[in-house]
Amino acid sequence: MSPQEQAEQRRGQRLLFVTLLFGVLLNFPLLAVFNHNGRVGGIPVLYLYVLLTWLALVLLTTRLVQKSS
Repeated sequence: MSPQEQAEQRRGQRLLFVTLLFGVLLNFPLLAVFNHNGRVGGIPVLYLYVLLTWLALVLLTTRLVQKSS
């Protein structure tokens, strides 16, 4: 297996890990932890958690894809 093929395989494994990680982070048990009446800067905690988790997913995925190109 060539070094480029190995790098592609590692990238695929990392992207799969990111997918599974964020699948867990955006699943019911953790969402229930943040589902209360609290607010941060006027934004409900649950909305802020989902937004920041989504932003982290986008940034991490972008970094993984651009790093290997």
